Amino acid sequence: MNTNNSIINPKVTTTHQAKQAYVYVRQSSLSQVVQHGESTELQYQLVERAILLGWPRERVHVIDEDLGKSGAGSDQRQGFQFLIAEIGLGHVGLVLSFDASRLARNNSDWHRLIELCSLFATLIADGEQLYDPLLYHDRLLLGLSGMMSEAELHHIKELSRNNIRIYSF
Repeated sequence: MNTNNSIINPKVTTTHQAKQAYVYVRQSSLSQVVQHGESTELQYQLVERAILLGWPRERVHVIDEDLGKSGAGSDQRQGFQFLIAEIGLGHVGLVLSFDASRLARNNSDWHRLIELCSLFATLIADGEQLYDPLLYHDRLLLGLSGMMSEAELHHIKELSRNNIRIYSF
């Protein structure tokens, strides 16, 4: 740590810090928003992580328009669409999300995000790690994380279908 309480990380450059940082906040359903408020609050706290990584508070923005919306697809998530557009315009130096499943629960959206972040030199971070999609190992880990997130969603849907079949008799 340096004297201004920011975290020194060699992946973060002044070029990244000159752009905006976006914290993406999402819960899958309105009931999760109500019942798991602590999870939503933890996601909002990622603003502090961006500041620790060197972004001035005025360049850290929260996208929370997708609270209560599933990450299974991006067509109904205006916040995610806005984030993708901002990355594609070269405005974003850092995207923060509590975990990969907050950003996307399908490989198409997830890999499109990783590709855009790679093309426009945008870092991706969660509560613990900082990834640079330009680095092979980071891109590999991000890809695996996205695949696991999609598989988890598939498993949740299968359990729900099985429970509906069991209890409908």
